[in-house]
Amino acid sequence: MDLLAELGRRKVLAIIRADGPDRALECIRTLVSAGITALEVSLTTPGGAEAIAKARSEFDASVLIGAGTVVTPAQADEVAAAGAGFVVTPAITRGAHRSVELGLPLLCGALTPTEVVAALDLGALAVKIFPAKLHGPGYLRELRAPLPDAPLIAVGGIDAASAPEYLAAGAFAVGIGSPLLGDAGTGGPQSALATRAADFLRAVADD
Repeated sequence: MDLLAELGRRKVLAIIRADGPDRALECIRTLVSAGITALEVSLTTPGGAEAIAKARSEFDASVLIGAGTVVTPAQADEVAAAGAGFVVTPAITRGAHRSVELGLPLLCGALTPTEVVAALDLGALAVKIFPAKLHGPGYLRELRAPLPDAPLIAVGGIDAASAPEYLAAGAFAVGIGSPLLGDAGTGGPQSALATRAADFLRAVADD
């Protein structure tokens, strides 16, 4: 499977932070049922790797399940063993280096042009521009001027209203955390999460 092409086709990468593995899995089930099938379980979730392993055993390969907030080499090893299909980092971390060593597709966090180039030189499949909200969609457009072939995913502070703007500015996908998850990861209603998922999918479909 061409992960980059699939993320570009699906456009929305859901970032799941929850209070435990069971709640994370519950959110994954809701999102997949709603039609969001590219998901990242942040390791800020207690038992995040366990949630990844359970989700990977439950869903077929068409559901993309990765690990987020991978900072250390040990975390990269842990999520590889759990069956994560890709790794997302907040920056060029030691976990990012280890993920490349392991052959795990890496979405590496960066913000400046220097960091973007360094992430790609490291072997990142794509670069996560984070926090995207800091400079907005226009910044992404400016980055792409000297780096037109850099695959960029916008993450951080993006809601349903702004998601199409980032896609129009050149992001191939957007990563969405709290504006999508809301309080579903801590016991909030899954029905509300399903509604928000539908809203995001409608927003990017209009892009």
